[in-house]
Amino acid sequence: MRESTAVPPTPVYDLEGRAIDPIAADDWHPVARSGDLLPGALMRSRLLGVSLVLWRGMDTGVQAWEDRCPHRSVQLSGGKIVENTLVCPYHGLAFDATGYCVQVPAHPDYVPPKQARARSFQVQEHYGVIFVALGTPTKPVVPFPEWDDPAYRTYLSGPHACRCSGLRAIENFLDVAHLPFVHAGILGEPEYAVIADYQVEMGDQGIKFSDVRIWQPDPDSTGQGGVVSYDYWALRPFTAALRKDVGNGNAMILLYCVTPVSEEECVSWMWGALNYARDASEADLIAFQDKVILQDVGNLESHHPKRLPLDLAVEFHLPSDRASLAYRKWLKQLGLTYGAIP
Repeated sequence: MRESTAVPPTPVYDLEGRAIDPIAADDWHPVARSGDLLPGALMRSRLLGVSLVLWRGMDTGVQAWEDRCPHRSVQLSGGKIVENTLVCPYHGLAFDATGYCVQVPAHPDYVPPKQARARSFQVQEHYGVIFVALGTPTKPVVPFPEWDDPAYRTYLSGPHACRCSGLRAIENFLDVAHLPFVHAGILGEPEYAVIADYQVEMGDQGIKFSDVRIWQPDPDSTGQGGVVSYDYWALRPFTAALRKDVGNGNAMILLYCVTPVSEEECVSWMWGALNYARDASEADLIAFQDKVILQDVGNLESHHPKRLPLDLAVEFHLPSDRASLAYRKWLKQLGLTYGAIP
C-alpha cells in the first residue's frame, strides 16, 4: 500500500473551468483496480469531470495526474512510460514522478521553468483498488477491516458504469423497499413487500439505520425463506455499507463506493466479506453481486432528473423512505452540491 504526497492547488476545477464542490473533491474515490495498472503501464480514468492518467514507474508506485501535458495540452495518456518517467506523445517531453519536466528532446540543455509540471493528485491503494482525491482530504479512505481479517472471505465486484448521479446510486443502495421487486427471487418477493419501521441515528461519522428487516427467499443458504435484519451506514456522500446477519454468528458485510465520473455519470464498486458459505467460490460470489448490481441499472438510468433532489418537496415520500430522507437531509447539511439539485 503506497501513498503519494502531492497536493494540488485549491480550488479544484473541472475541464470546463468550473470549481468542483470541495466536499466531493476532498474525499477519496476509487478509480481503477490496482492489478490492472502494472509497472510501466498507464491508463485513463475520469473523476468529478476531470480526465486522469494513472501510471506506475518501475519503482515509483502509482501516480494520478490530470491527463494534460502542461506544454501544449495534449493527453498524456497517449504517451508511454520510460523507466520512471511519463513521456508525452507530442514532443517527447519526459515528466518524473513528481510531475516535473526533466527532459526536452528538442533542447537537451534547456532547464524547464517551475510551471513545467503536470498537475498531480493524491493517491492511495486499499482493498485492491486505487483511490484518488482531487482536493485535500481530511479523512482517510473509509475503513474496511474485514478485508484483512482471515475469518472472512472477501471479494470485489465492479467497476459498474451507470448514467445517473452517484448520489442516486447510494440512495438506491440504502432503499430496502425496492428489493422485493427489482431483485425478486433473490433479495425479496413481491408478496412479502412489507417494510417494518427501523431506527435512524445521525452522528459525526454519518448515518446509521438499524434493524432494517425484510423477508428473503433464502437468507442463510438453507433453502428456507425468512426475515433477515440489516444495519446500514451512510459513511460519506458517495460511500455506504451494510451488515446482514444470517444467524449463528454469521454475517455478510458490504462496502459500496460510487465514483462520481460527472454529475450525471458514476461507476460503482462493491467489496464483500462473509464468514460463512465456505464452499462458494470467489467467482460465484462476484457473479452473484454483479447480477444484483446490474439489476438496478435500468431504474437508476431512468431517473428524471438524474441528479438527486435535496428539496424534499420535489418527490413524495413513504414511511419506508426514512433512510432516503435522512440521507438527503444529511447531504444538505453538509452543503454538498455535486450530483444534487439543491
